[in-house]
Amino acid sequence: MINAVGNPQAILLLGGTSEIGLAICAEYLKKGPARIVLAALPNDPLREAAVAQMTAAGASQVDLIDFDALDTDGHPKVIDAAWDGGDIDIAIVAFALDGDPEELWQNQRKAVQVAGINYTASVSVGVLVGEKMKAQGFGRIIAMSSVAGERVRRSNFVYGSTKAGLDGFFLGLGEALRPHGPRVLVIRPGMVRTKFSAHVKEAPLTVDKEDIAVLAVSAAQKGKELIWAPGTFRYVMMILRHIPRPIFRKLPI
Repeated sequence: MINAVGNPQAILLLGGTSEIGLAICAEYLKKGPARIVLAALPNDPLREAAVAQMTAAGASQVDLIDFDALDTDGHPKVIDAAWDGGDIDIAIVAFALDGDPEELWQNQRKAVQVAGINYTASVSVGVLVGEKMKAQGFGRIIAMSSVAGERVRRSNFVYGSTKAGLDGFFLGLGEALRPHGPRVLVIRPGMVRTKFSAHVKEAPLTVDKEDIAVLAVSAAQKGKELIWAPGTFRYVMMILRHIPRPIFRKLPI
């Protein structure tokens, strides 16, 4: 349970090798030790490095469990395993898949894979984590969305559409859970400097993963439901949302 000064005692990271997710965990650990549960692909070569990173950051215990986003039938066992050591205070949903945007809309198999991981799997674990937190009467879910989903662009519409779906689901989940105690925070970052985005030309307002982590922890502690990262994106998207489509399609974005 979150202690008297607001620090979590147990954190679950779904996407256990996610650079942003690990940065959020590390930011929480600056405030005090906690048990970290890393849910990662069984064959992910970064698993052990993630465990070492959390141990070095001050975790009191690091548990590593197998998690395959596409194996939705196996998700109940994954979530049960995460709760085996006791209640989870913070659950971070930070797994995603991207690809060449021009290939994705012309490759049925890859498009379905991206949709399955980014949206379907996120809904799957969101329902299960929400059920656990509703039963325990407390907890916070931090879901990594994207400004790409706020107004889907031609340049990456397959990825953007999956984030639009994730965004809507977790905002709705937050409303459903609110009367029962748990809270949901949706984060809409722009480009973040990670290996995930290393192949893409850096865009304006690009931030470091540590910046996202600071914003995430602060916003969660304040009980916020939705933030942009950096905050400036809120005003950028406020304008872009209302630009007529014939004009929007001509913008160099």
